Amino acid sequence: SKSFADVPITEDGVDTAAFIVAATDFVNMFDLLGSGVFGFVQADLKSNLGGVRKYYEATTNESTTLEKLAVHEASLHQRTGTACLVRLIRGLLFTCHALQNMQQDTSAELHVCFKRSYDDNLRHHHTFIIRSAVTVAIRAVPHRTDFYNRLTQGGSHEKFDTELTKWLAGLDIIVMRMKDFLEQGGYGNV
Repeated sequence: SKSFADVPITEDGVDTAAFIVAATDFVNMFDLLGSGVFGFVQADLKSNLGGVRKYYEATTNESTTLEKLAVHEASLHQRTGTACLVRLIRGLLFTCHALQNMQQDTSAELHVCFKRSYDDNLRHHHTFIIRSAVTVAIRAVPHRTDFYNRLTQGGSHEKFDTELTKWLAGLDIIVMRMKDFLEQGGYGNV
């Protein structure tokens, strides 16, 4: 599988094809956690990733980086792919911060880490009804030990944590870069 740490970033921006592969592998990781678990995150990420992928496949030469994808679409006075990119980056930022929170606060249960990240990153984008539904969904995330056991599939938790740290560092660089680019360019608020 492709790690966000391996996605090339040049002066032109974040490589779109590699980003799509890494994001796809990431979204598919949720399948290891069982059906329904993280469904609220996975469905949103899949939908928005699909929108970015569709626009990229239709404009591959003009969309070699995520930044070029947004600039090109804006030049056509369209927003579909970029709107999906904004929401995808938003969802990845939420998940990245929740997992970083999990690593930094080793005594906190996973639902606490996701709730903190939700409050910091997504809550202000949602209506009361959606916030209520998300709060219920977050309570359904697995216990910390179950989460690690499912993802490591019998492997070492320490080795997994080391890999996760590298992976999250790569993701954090991408989401913060794209957040700045999208917001400063007027493409959308992450």
